Amino acid sequence: MENTKGKVVIITGASSGIGEATARLLAEKGAKLVLAARREDRLQTVVNEIKQAGGEASYLTADVVSAEDLQQVADFALKQYGRIDVLVNNAGIMPVSQLSELRVKDWDQMIDVNIKGVLNGIAAVLPVMREQQGGHIINVSSVMGYEVSPTSAVYSATKFAVRAILEGLRKEESATSRIRTTVIAPGMTETELFNTVTSPAVKEMAKHFDAVAISPYSIARAIAFAVNEPEDASVNEIIIRPTAQP
Repeated sequence: MENTKGKVVIITGASSGIGEATARLLAEKGAKLVLAARREDRLQTVVNEIKQAGGEASYLTADVVSAEDLQQVADFALKQYGRIDVLVNNAGIMPVSQLSELRVKDWDQMIDVNIKGVLNGIAAVLPVMREQQGGHIINVSSVMGYEVSPTSAVYSATKFAVRAILEGLRKEESATSRIRTTVIAPGMTETELFNTVTSPAVKEMAKHFDAVAISPYSIARAIAFAVNEPEDASVNEIIIRPTAQP
């Protein structure tokens, strides 16, 4: 992991799940971390434990729906370290349901967090990375960003959008500013994502997922692999799912 050491990495949704696992793993590899999430108590715990293990990390509370919050995170990272090498757009929610349930508030929240949150993160770091003539933006998508299943229509739409946004960014920036882009698409993973489900029918369907789901560290290792590749190689997409997932 020689290419990871010393890189300044911002991670959203870093208080649990894939974000937390990625933070802990990249800290072990020598990255300098700025963690962002809404739950300050959890962020404090993660940062303290990383520091106790010899890593370098700090945090700001932030809601990805707020462009101002994410700009503050980027400004903080720049002030602390003088550059931003990697943004991991990880924050997301998944209150999936059948369209006929008309859970319009859930639809709005998914669009705000999963799409606008990603755009807010990109907006906060892109000017810096363009000036640096380099950087790496990683979006955590989903296997549902490739295939729509019953109950996933809106969630899948947000994850299809994540892929489209990052592919557009790749085509605009890779040849000129040398910014790398990576879509990480997890399958069933042990995270708090299902805690955001409000549909009783989906909650019942999801009860068997724990028997199949993989560790968030499996996803973190995929992210770490993409980060560690040399600057002339851009790992654009990784799909990683449980072996037993249909």
